Amino acid sequence: MTIDNLSRRKAIATLGIGAAAMTINEASAQTPAAAPSLVPAFAGNHQVKPLRFDPAKLDGLSERLIQSHWENNYTGSVKALNMIETRLAAALADPDLPPVVYGGLKREELHRTGSVVLHELYFDALGGNGQAAGSVRDALGSAFGSFDRWETDFRRTAMSLAGGSGWCILAWNLHTRSLHNHWAWDHMHGAAAGVPLLVLDMYEHSFHMDYGTQAAKYVDAWFRNLDWEAVDRRYARAIAATRT
Repeated sequence: MTIDNLSRRKAIATLGIGAAAMTINEASAQTPAAAPSLVPAFAGNHQVKPLRFDPAKLDGLSERLIQSHWENNYTGSVKALNMIETRLAAALADPDLPPVVYGGLKREELHRTGSVVLHELYFDALGGNGQAAGSVRDALGSAFGSFDRWETDFRRTAMSLAGGSGWCILAWNLHTRSLHNHWAWDHMHGAAAGVPLLVLDMYEHSFHMDYGTQAAKYVDAWFRNLDWEAVDRRYARAIAATRT
Protein backbone atom coordinates (compact mmCIF):
# COMPACT_ATOMS: atom_id res chain seq x y z
CA MET A 1 0.00 0.00 0.00
CA THR A 2 1.42 3.43 -0.97
CA ILE A 3 2.02 6.30 1.42
CA ASP A 4 -0.69 8.30 -0.42
CA ASN A 5 -3.21 5.53 0.14
CA LEU A 6 -2.27 5.28 3.80
CA SER A 7 -2.65 9.05 4.21
CA ARG A 8 -6.02 8.95 2.46
CA ARG A 9 -7.26 6.14 4.72
CA LYS A 10 -6.05 8.00 7.80
CA ALA A 11 -7.81 11.17 6.66
CA ILE A 12 -11.08 9.31 6.07
CA ALA A 13 -10.87 7.62 9.47
CA THR A 14 -10.16 10.96 11.15
CA LEU A 15 -13.13 12.52 9.38
CA GLY A 16 -15.40 9.70 10.53
CA ILE A 17 -14.22 9.94 14.12
CA GLY A 18 -14.65 13.71 14.07
CA ALA A 19 -18.14 13.40 12.68
CA ALA A 20 -19.04 10.86 15.33
CA ALA A 21 -17.68 13.11 18.06
CA MET A 22 -19.76 15.98 16.69
CA THR A 23 -22.80 13.74 16.75
CA ILE A 24 -22.13 12.82 20.39
CA ASN A 25 -21.71 16.46 21.42
CA GLU A 26 -24.89 17.45 19.62
CA ALA A 27 -26.81 14.65 21.32
CA SER A 28 -26.88 16.50 24.60
CA ALA A 29 -28.49 19.51 22.93
CA GLN A 30 -30.84 17.80 20.51
CA THR A 31 -33.56 15.21 20.70
CA PRO A 32 -32.45 12.07 18.79
CA ALA A 33 -34.17 11.47 15.47
CA ALA A 34 -37.14 9.18 15.50
CA ALA A 35 -36.01 5.56 15.40
CA PRO A 36 -37.58 2.13 15.59
CA SER A 37 -38.29 0.75 19.05
CA LEU A 38 -34.95 0.14 20.69
CA VAL A 39 -33.75 -3.43 20.52
CA PRO A 40 -31.02 -4.67 22.91
CA ALA A 41 -28.19 -3.72 20.53
CA PHE A 42 -29.24 -0.05 20.64
CA ALA A 43 -30.99 0.17 24.01
CA GLY A 44 -28.44 2.43 25.70
CA ASN A 45 -29.35 1.20 29.16
CA HIS A 46 -25.99 0.12 30.58
CA GLN A 47 -25.78 0.69 34.33
CA VAL A 48 -22.79 1.82 36.37
CA LYS A 49 -21.57 -0.96 38.66
CA PRO A 50 -20.74 0.13 42.21
CA LEU A 51 -17.34 -0.68 43.65
CA ARG A 52 -17.43 -4.01 45.50
CA PHE A 53 -14.78 -2.92 48.01
CA ASP A 54 -14.03 0.03 50.28
CA PRO A 55 -11.55 2.21 48.33
CA ALA A 56 -10.28 3.69 51.58
CA LYS A 57 -8.91 0.28 52.62
CA LEU A 58 -6.68 -0.52 49.65
CA ASP A 59 -2.93 -0.82 50.21
CA GLY A 60 -0.99 1.75 48.19
CA LEU A 61 -3.88 2.93 46.01
CA SER A 62 -5.50 6.01 47.48
CA GLU A 63 -9.24 6.47 47.89
CA ARG A 64 -8.93 9.71 45.89
CA LEU A 65 -7.29 7.88 42.98
CA ILE A 66 -9.83 5.05 42.89
CA GLN A 67 -12.84 7.35 43.19
CA SER A 68 -11.54 9.62 40.43
CA HIS A 69 -10.83 6.64 38.17
CA TRP A 70 -14.26 5.11 38.82
CA GLU A 71 -16.28 8.33 38.57
CA ASN A 72 -14.53 10.06 35.68
CA ASN A 73 -13.16 7.34 33.43
CA TYR A 74 -15.39 4.33 34.00
CA THR A 75 -18.68 6.11 34.70
CA GLY A 76 -17.99 8.51 31.84
CA SER A 77 -17.59 5.60 29.44
CA VAL A 78 -20.87 4.01 30.57
CA LYS A 79 -22.71 7.27 29.86
CA ALA A 80 -20.96 7.70 26.52
CA LEU A 81 -21.77 4.13 25.45
CA ASN A 82 -25.45 4.65 26.25
CA MET A 83 -25.46 7.83 24.19
CA ILE A 84 -23.68 6.18 21.27
CA GLU A 85 -26.13 3.28 21.17
CA THR A 86 -29.15 5.56 20.99
CA ARG A 87 -27.47 7.67 18.32
CA LEU A 88 -26.76 4.52 16.32
CA ALA A 89 -30.44 3.61 16.42
CA ALA A 90 -31.29 6.98 14.90
CA ALA A 91 -28.42 6.75 12.40
CA LEU A 92 -29.53 3.31 11.23
CA ALA A 93 -32.97 4.75 10.48
CA ASP A 94 -31.42 7.48 8.30
CA PRO A 95 -30.72 6.04 4.81
CA ASP A 96 -28.95 9.24 3.74
CA LEU A 97 -26.36 9.29 6.50
CA PRO A 98 -22.86 9.16 4.96
CA PRO A 99 -21.05 5.84 5.58
CA VAL A 100 -18.05 7.66 7.05
CA VAL A 101 -20.26 9.14 9.78
CA TYR A 102 -21.85 5.78 10.54
CA GLY A 103 -18.39 4.22 10.66
CA GLY A 104 -17.27 6.86 13.14
CA LEU A 105 -20.17 5.98 15.42
CA LYS A 106 -19.36 2.26 15.17
CA ARG A 107 -15.73 2.92 16.05
CA GLU A 108 -16.78 4.91 19.10
CA GLU A 109 -19.18 2.12 20.08
CA LEU A 110 -16.30 -0.37 20.00
CA HIS A 111 -14.02 1.98 21.93
CA ARG A 112 -16.57 2.70 24.68
CA THR A 113 -17.63 -0.94 24.97
CA GLY A 114 -14.02 -1.94 25.53
CA SER A 115 -13.58 0.78 28.13
CA VAL A 116 -16.69 -0.25 30.07
CA VAL A 117 -15.91 -3.97 30.06
CA LEU A 118 -12.23 -3.62 30.88
CA HIS A 119 -12.84 -1.13 33.68
CA GLU A 120 -15.46 -3.39 35.26
CA LEU A 121 -13.04 -6.33 35.15
CA TYR A 122 -10.32 -4.09 36.60
CA PHE A 123 -12.33 -2.83 39.58
CA ASP A 124 -14.01 -6.17 40.30
CA ALA A 125 -10.62 -7.83 40.81
CA LEU A 126 -9.52 -5.38 43.52
CA GLY A 127 -10.15 -5.56 47.26
CA GLY A 128 -8.26 -8.77 47.99
CA ASN A 129 -5.07 -9.63 49.85
CA GLY A 130 -2.97 -10.21 46.75
CA GLN A 131 -2.30 -13.86 47.56
CA ALA A 132 -2.72 -15.97 44.43
CA ALA A 133 -4.56 -19.24 44.99
CA GLY A 134 -6.96 -21.65 43.36
CA SER A 135 -6.94 -23.52 40.09
CA VAL A 136 -5.95 -20.44 38.09
CA ARG A 137 -2.67 -20.22 40.00
CA ASP A 138 -1.87 -23.83 39.15
CA ALA A 139 -2.88 -23.27 35.53
CA LEU A 140 -0.60 -20.25 35.23
CA GLY A 141 2.28 -22.28 36.66
CA SER A 142 1.69 -24.98 34.08
CA ALA A 143 1.29 -22.55 31.18
CA PHE A 144 4.37 -20.45 31.94
CA GLY A 145 6.65 -22.93 33.70
CA SER A 146 6.00 -21.37 37.11
CA PHE A 147 3.70 -18.79 38.65
CA ASP A 148 6.65 -16.45 39.18
CA ARG A 149 7.51 -16.68 35.50
CA TRP A 150 3.94 -15.76 34.59
CA GLU A 151 4.11 -12.76 36.92
CA THR A 152 7.40 -11.64 35.40
CA ASP A 153 5.91 -11.80 31.91
CA PHE A 154 2.79 -9.92 33.04
CA ARG A 155 4.82 -7.19 34.73
CA ARG A 156 7.12 -6.72 31.75
CA THR A 157 4.14 -6.54 29.40
CA ALA A 158 2.51 -3.93 31.63
CA MET A 159 5.66 -1.84 31.91
CA SER A 160 6.00 -1.76 28.14
CA LEU A 161 2.82 0.36 28.26
CA ALA A 162 4.03 2.61 31.07
CA GLY A 163 4.24 5.60 28.75
CA GLY A 164 0.63 6.33 29.55
CA SER A 165 -1.86 4.19 27.65
CA GLY A 166 -3.13 0.65 27.23
CA TRP A 167 -4.01 -2.50 29.11
CA CYS A 168 -2.15 -5.64 30.13
CA ILE A 169 -4.59 -8.55 29.85
CA LEU A 170 -4.35 -12.12 31.09
CA ALA A 171 -6.74 -14.09 28.89
CA TRP A 172 -7.93 -17.63 28.33
CA ASN A 173 -8.24 -18.31 24.61
CA LEU A 174 -11.32 -20.34 23.72
CA HIS A 175 -9.85 -21.32 20.35
CA THR A 176 -6.31 -22.31 21.33
CA ARG A 177 -7.34 -23.37 24.85
CA SER A 178 -4.37 -21.63 26.39
CA LEU A 179 -3.44 -18.79 28.76
CA HIS A 180 -1.58 -15.71 27.56
CA ASN A 181 -0.66 -12.21 28.70
CA HIS A 182 -1.59 -9.71 26.02
CA TRP A 183 -0.40 -6.20 25.21
CA ALA A 184 -3.33 -3.95 24.35
CA TRP A 185 -2.63 -0.45 23.12
CA ASP A 186 -6.17 0.78 23.77
CA HIS A 187 -9.70 -0.29 24.70
CA MET A 188 -10.22 -1.91 21.29
CA HIS A 189 -7.27 -4.30 21.32
CA GLY A 190 -7.72 -7.94 22.27
CA ALA A 191 -6.83 -11.39 21.03
CA ALA A 192 -9.51 -13.12 18.95
CA ALA A 193 -11.42 -15.62 21.13
CA GLY A 194 -9.64 -14.31 24.23
CA VAL A 195 -11.61 -14.21 27.49
CA PRO A 196 -10.09 -11.61 29.87
CA LEU A 197 -9.41 -13.01 33.33
CA LEU A 198 -7.29 -10.25 34.81
CA VAL A 199 -6.70 -6.75 33.44
CA LEU A 200 -4.34 -3.97 34.47
CA ASP A 201 -5.13 -0.42 33.40
CA MET A 202 -1.90 1.31 32.33
CA TYR A 203 -3.43 4.61 31.30
CA GLU A 204 -1.99 7.51 33.27
CA HIS A 205 -5.34 8.22 34.91
CA SER A 206 -5.03 4.92 36.80
CA PHE A 207 -1.83 5.83 38.65
CA HIS A 208 -0.49 9.33 38.01
CA MET A 209 -2.35 10.93 40.92
CA ASP A 210 -0.54 8.63 43.39
CA TYR A 211 2.71 7.76 41.65
CA GLY A 212 3.41 10.31 38.94
CA THR A 213 5.65 8.64 36.38
CA GLN A 214 6.62 5.78 38.74
CA ALA A 215 4.43 3.21 37.06
CA ALA A 216 6.33 0.24 38.52
CA LYS A 217 5.28 1.23 42.05
CA TYR A 218 1.67 1.38 40.88
CA VAL A 219 1.97 -2.14 39.45
CA ASP A 220 3.38 -3.34 42.78
CA ALA A 221 0.43 -1.81 44.65
CA TRP A 222 -2.07 -3.26 42.21
CA PHE A 223 -0.69 -6.77 42.76
CA ARG A 224 -0.97 -6.33 46.54
CA ASN A 225 -4.71 -5.63 46.25
CA LEU A 226 -5.77 -8.36 43.85
CA ASP A 227 -8.71 -10.59 44.70
CA TRP A 228 -7.52 -13.89 43.26
CA GLU A 229 -10.77 -15.60 44.22
CA ALA A 230 -12.55 -13.38 41.69
CA VAL A 231 -9.94 -14.25 39.06
CA ASP A 232 -10.30 -17.94 39.82
CA ARG A 233 -14.08 -17.71 39.32
CA ARG A 234 -13.54 -16.09 35.93
CA TYR A 235 -11.12 -18.83 34.97
CA ALA A 236 -13.61 -21.53 35.98
CA ARG A 237 -16.32 -19.90 33.83
CA ALA A 238 -13.96 -19.63 30.86
CA ILE A 239 -12.98 -23.29 31.13
CA ALA A 240 -16.65 -24.27 31.35
CA ALA A 241 -17.40 -22.24 28.22
CA THR A 242 -14.62 -24.06 26.38
CA ARG A 243 -16.21 -27.41 27.17
CA THR A 244 -19.68 -26.49 25.90
